[in-house]
Amino acid sequence: MNAALRPRTTLPGPAAKAALAWAHGARFLTTASQLHQLPGTELPEIAFVGRSNAGKSTAINTLAQQRRLAFASRTPGRTQHINLFEVGPKDAADTLFADLPGYGYAAVERSAKLRWQEVMSQYLQLRRPLHGVVLMIDSRLGFTDLDQRLLALMAPRLANGEVRLLALLTKADKLNKREAQAALAGAQGALAEVTTESADISVALFSALSKQGLGDLAETLHGWTHPA
Repeated sequence: MNAALRPRTTLPGPAAKAALAWAHGARFLTTASQLHQLPGTELPEIAFVGRSNAGKSTAINTLAQQRRLAFASRTPGRTQHINLFEVGPKDAADTLFADLPGYGYAAVERSAKLRWQEVMSQYLQLRRPLHGVVLMIDSRLGFTDLDQRLLALMAPRLANGEVRLLALLTKADKLNKREAQAALAGAQGALAEVTTESADISVALFSALSKQGLGDLAETLHGWTHPA
């Protein structure tokens, strides 16, 4: 497991700058409430998943340097669709970002929860273009039971290297140095059960507010779909 990602203490290097420029061009493509409504495509997809209050849409907007690309509702649990965004040159997209509905928000009706559990399960297990997953974890809370269930769901695809995983520990600006190290260690422990020799799994601290870890995030995702 790659745990080398850390907040940079210097300005982003050339690779990170190129990756940020790549992500900056992200634009909305389509929305779907069922898996079969998603477009058939050969473009690799990177999915953003996590609990409703983990900062998923905010992270996408920060990565793309756009305020309103992904809808960040003040009411967690409001997003009820899979939203796809094209990334890459305007007339030659090379990657898709997929913003999946947040899970675990108590106010959402049980029927909606069950429906989205099924849709997300199908997406993460069966979606052929899925290339990587960014699992958003509130750094102050760590992995919850629901996060562990999601990891178990993805375990087969992670184990054989078919899908990559980045556990992104959000809201890291709220932590001091000791708490940040504890959050990283806790995440590594939670990921140990799905880590194999073939698995590409990493963990990083991130803050949309302070931009901590932003260059590392962009460089990682760009590297997933643009191998050297």
